[in-house]
Amino acid sequence: MHPGVAVSRMPVYAMVGNPNCGKTTLFNALTGLRQKVGNYPGVTVEKKIGETFSQHGRPMKIIDLPGAYSLAARSPDEAVTRDVLLGRRADTPQPDRIICVVDASNLERHLYLVHQILDLGRPVIVAVNMIDLAIHNGIKLDLTELEDKLGVPVIPCSAVHGKGLVELRLAMSRTELPLARHHWDVPAPIAPAVAEIQATLIDADLRAPLIARAEALLLLTDLETLRVAGSKPLSTRTMAQLDTWRQRWAGQGIDWSRTLIHSRHEAIHQICRDIIRRPRETGPSLSDQIDAVLVHSLWGWVVFGAIMTALFFSIFTLAEYPMHWIDLGVAALGAGVKGAMAQGDLRDLLSDGVIGGVGGIVIFLPQILILFFFVGLLESTGYMARAAFLMDRPMSKVGLHGKSFIPLLGSYACAIPGIMATRTIENAKDRLITILVAPLLSCSARLPVYLLMIATLLPSEAVSATTKVGIMFFMYALGTLGAFGFAWLFKRTLLRSAPPLMILELPPYQPPRFQDILRQMFERGWLFLKNAGTIILGISIVLWCLTTYPKHPDPAATPAAQIAGSFAGQAGHLLEPAIKPLGFDWRIGIGLVTSFAAREVFVSSMGVIFGVAGTDADSTPLREALRHATWPDGAALFTPLVCIVLMIYYVFAMQCMSTIAIVRRETNSWKWPLFQIAYMTGTAWLVSFIVYQAGRALGF
Repeated sequence: MHPGVAVSRMPVYAMVGNPNCGKTTLFNALTGLRQKVGNYPGVTVEKKIGETFSQHGRPMKIIDLPGAYSLAARSPDEAVTRDVLLGRRADTPQPDRIICVVDASNLERHLYLVHQILDLGRPVIVAVNMIDLAIHNGIKLDLTELEDKLGVPVIPCSAVHGKGLVELRLAMSRTELPLARHHWDVPAPIAPAVAEIQATLIDADLRAPLIARAEALLLLTDLETLRVAGSKPLSTRTMAQLDTWRQRWAGQGIDWSRTLIHSRHEAIHQICRDIIRRPRETGPSLSDQIDAVLVHSLWGWVVFGAIMTALFFSIFTLAEYPMHWIDLGVAALGAGVKGAMAQGDLRDLLSDGVIGGVGGIVIFLPQILILFFFVGLLESTGYMARAAFLMDRPMSKVGLHGKSFIPLLGSYACAIPGIMATRTIENAKDRLITILVAPLLSCSARLPVYLLMIATLLPSEAVSATTKVGIMFFMYALGTLGAFGFAWLFKRTLLRSAPPLMILELPPYQPPRFQDILRQMFERGWLFLKNAGTIILGISIVLWCLTTYPKHPDPAATPAAQIAGSFAGQAGHLLEPAIKPLGFDWRIGIGLVTSFAAREVFVSSMGVIFGVAGTDADSTPLREALRHATWPDGAALFTPLVCIVLMIYYVFAMQCMSTIAIVRRETNSWKWPLFQIAYMTGTAWLVSFIVYQAGRALGF
C-alpha cells in the first residue's frame, strides 16, 4: 500500500472539476454561508474560499477553483486553476489535498482532468456527482473497481439532493489519505524530454519531483500555454530546454502533443472499460426529447424569444419599483444631511457629491440582481448552454461568440451588468470585443435624454405616439448596428483572431437550486457595489468640485450663473469650438461634461442651466425653455435637427463613468477603457458632424 499523507494543521482542499459537473453546488452544500468571494489579484477570475468542518469538528478550508476541462489551459479560468494546483501563484497557497468532482453520466470524459491531477502526487478524493441522474438513465458504475484502480477514495454523491455529503466529509476528515497508484506509460520516444524538463524544474524552479513531472507533461502537451497576471514565470533554463525539444520535434514533423494526449486517453479508456455499463439504446432520452424542442430551428427560437422577453421585461419593468425606492431613499438621505448640517461646502459635498454620486450607481443594483438571477436560473437548469448554441451562428457572422448574446442583451438595461456577464466567455479576445461594444447598446440611462429630445423635437400633442416610438426604435436600432459593426471591425483588425468555434457540452437538465442562485446573485451584487462604488465615489467627488469651484463672486448668483463660471462651465466654453460644428453651444457642452457621471444627468443639468425647477424628461417648463433657447444672434438652439443629432451623439458616446470603472476592473488595465472613450467619443462626434452638416446642406 502506498504511504499516506497526513496534515497536522488545518487542511486546505482544492475543489476542481469540469464546467457543469455540479462542483459549485457541492462547494455550497459543504460550506454553507462560510464563504469569502473575491477576485484573484491581477486577473478577473472569481476566487471562492469556504470553510467546513470534519466529522470531529475540526475546521477545513476549501478553495473552489474555476471549472476546467484540462490543465492545458485555454482560458483565464483554466489558467488560474492550473497555476494554483502547480503552486505558481503567490496569492494562493498550494492546496494540501484535492477533491475532483466528476459527472457520473460523463465519467470517462471527466476522468481526463482527474488523470492529470493524479499526476501531481497530491492526496485526491474523487466525488462522483449526479449519481442519481446516471442511475435514472440506466448507467451502471462499478465505483469500487474505480477506487481500486485509482488508489484514491471514490465517493458517490448528489449535491443537489444532499446525498453523499456525510461520506465525503468522512473521507475529508481522515488524518491520512493514500496517494494515487494509477499507472500510465509515457510514450517511449518522449520519455527523455519529460525526464530532462522534470530535472530542470526541480533544480531551477524548485518544484517537488512529482509536481515537476506533471508540469513537464503539461508543458509538452500545451504548445501555446496561457499565462495570466499573478502567475510565477518559468525560469529561463526551463524555457530554453523546452524550446530546444519543441524545435527538434518541429524539424522531425511529429506532433508530440497529440501523441501525449492520445496516450492519456488510451490509459483512461483502459480504466473505464470494466467500470461503465451503459444501457442499450431504446430511443431518445428525456433530455434529448426536450432538446428536440429547445434547440429546434424554429421552436427553439420561439422558446428562446419568450425567455428573453421575460428577462427584458423584468429588467425594464420589475426593476422600476426598487429603483424608484432607492431613488427616494437617496433623495431622503441627501435631504436629511442638508437638514442636519449647516449650509456650506462640506454639506453640499456630502449630499450632492458623495450621496448623489454613489446613489447614481446604487440605483442600478436591482437591474443587476435581476440579470444575475436569470443568468443563475438559466445556468442551473442547463438552458444557458442551449441559448449559447442557438445564438452562435448569427453572432459568429460579426465575429462574436454565441455566449456574447446574454451580456449584450443585459446591456440594453445597463452596460455594467452586461460587461460583468462577459465572464462566461472563455476566449480572451472575444470577451474583450464584447466588453468594448456593449456600451453602444442603448441602456436605460439614455432614455431620459431620448424622451426629452423627442418631446422638444415634437411639441405638438397631435403628433402620434407611433412617430415618437419610431424615433425611439431608430435610436435603439442605431446603437445595435453600431455594436455589431464595431465587433466585426475589431475582430478583423485590432483583435484579429480565428473565427470563434464553439465546442459546447450540453449539460443534463436539472431542477434549479434557488438557494445557490440567490447566494450567487447577492455575492455578485455585493462585489459590484464594493468594486465599482469605491472608484465612483472618488470620481463623484471630483465632478462635484468641478461644478462648484471657483465660487461666483456674487453670493446671490443663480445656480445657472454659478455653473457657468465653474471649472465645468469653463470646460463647456472650451468645448464650444469643438462641438459647434455639431450644432451645440457651451450650455450643451456643460451637459456633456456633467453627464459623464451618468447620461441621465444631462436632463438635470439642462434644468439647472436654464433655471427650470422641474428636471425630469416629462417637465413641460423644461421642454418650453429648450424650445425658446437661442444662440447670441437669436437663432433657435434646439432645432429639430439639433435634437436628432444630440440623440445620435448619446447613442455612440461613452458618457458613463460607472461603465468606465467596470471596464477598468474587468480588463485590469486603463488601456482599454481609455481606448473605449476615444473610439466611442470619436465615432459620436464624426457621425453627429456628418448628420448635422448634411442636414444643414439639405435645408433643415
